[in-house]
Amino acid sequence: MYWLKDGGRNRLNQPFYNSDLVRGNIDTIILCVLLQGDNYGYQLIKEIYRKSENRFELKEPTLYSSLRRLEKQNMIQSYWGEETQGGRRKYYHITEAGREMYRQNYAAWKAARDLIDRLIESGGEE
Repeated sequence: MYWLKDGGRNRLNQPFYNSDLVRGNIDTIILCVLLQGDNYGYQLIKEIYRKSENRFELKEPTLYSSLRRLEKQNMIQSYWGEETQGGRRKYYHITEAGREMYRQNYAAWKAARDLIDRLIESGGEE
């Protein structure tokens, strides 16, 4: 599905991030990138990698599976670019429903993060 680059691992070579937590937010991560403007698949992967400070790289099958799902739900729309050189690119545009989905998912994530922080913080003990 995706992986974390070496920079995202601790000294035991385990990812710093819980992959299940990231996996559950892939659609929201993609919508967040599309809020900045229309984009195509490979560029979405590069932008997500850049935003993670080179620690998280989304694999193509996961990206395109998510894009198909988001398009089917009318959260995004696709269209073909008008490149004059090279192959044509399929671009993705976030819809108003997608913007609302992003806002709701972001609020839910913040609430969950706050709750989890309260539940698992050790109060100074590790």
